[in-house]
Amino acid sequence: MHDTLPYLEPTDFPAITRNTLEILQVNLGYLCNLSCTHCHVNAGPGRTELMDKATIDQVLDFIEKHGIHTLDLTGGAPEMNPHFKYLVKRARAMNVTVIDRCNLVILQELGFEDTALFLADNQVVITASLPCYLENNVDKQRGKGTFMASLAALKKLNRFGYGKPDTGLQLNLVFNPQGTRLPPEQQPLEQTYKKHLSENYDIVFNKLLALTNIPIQRFGSTLISKGLFKDYLQLLKDNYRPENLDHVMCRNTLSIDWQGMVYDCDFNQMLQLPLGANPAGKTRLSDLTRLALTGSPISVRQHCYGCTAGQGSSCGGALGQVAK
Repeated sequence: MHDTLPYLEPTDFPAITRNTLEILQVNLGYLCNLSCTHCHVNAGPGRTELMDKATIDQVLDFIEKHGIHTLDLTGGAPEMNPHFKYLVKRARAMNVTVIDRCNLVILQELGFEDTALFLADNQVVITASLPCYLENNVDKQRGKGTFMASLAALKKLNRFGYGKPDTGLQLNLVFNPQGTRLPPEQQPLEQTYKKHLSENYDIVFNKLLALTNIPIQRFGSTLISKGLFKDYLQLLKDNYRPENLDHVMCRNTLSIDWQGMVYDCDFNQMLQLPLGANPAGKTRLSDLTRLALTGSPISVRQHCYGCTAGQGSSCGGALGQVAK
């Protein structure tokens, strides 16, 4: 696989600084039951990196000490970490909102059949990857059979109340475009998703989050192999909107890797870019209490144009929608 970092340097992306920290995004490991073509983590069934319980306890201690209101769990498939349920229960006991970035198929896998009910019982927000509402497109990105497995998981979640009015169980879906395109406008696409899934499969959900594919790791390497990296980066730059800078996720979010190292965002984690371009190297979560985060610089490279192109893109979807 090609190393994408050299293709992102030097950078002319504007300098930005941190606002108040509100969200901790924690990568519980790169182990996953799928190997998706658009994955910026290069996760898959062969990965062995998993956060241990001692590091998870450091995360919980940090949340409690610093009044973090949202814990955003990602991977790989975060549910495959053996301490996933422990972390969720402890965080919910502190009244922290927990988001599970779920690939849906994991809920149908052997040994994980009770996970959907566990998530419902603990009122976990599910942000689930369904990169298209058409079977062929999903299977092309994620592997044959994943679309139908995803629908079965969505039906299960609906039975437990997810996506339905007055249950308080939030179910969001995530769209990723195929190839070298920006995602279409989020709101009209959400209506198309809802109409198609309701009329054809009797499936409901709350919101659609339209994400831009970031040119790093597996997706970036594929672009390099096909000679498309430069053109895709130019597409992102041509569609840059400075107003999106106020709402990019790195302004109020920290990313923690499976070893307890801290980064400005999930993408920087994959590129191994130290927090705030720290000249001393990587920062551990256990050492972070000594750092003044508010107003500190954020490490940027050319891939940051992916978050600010067009309608903008973040873990919460289009930036204009997040801002509202």
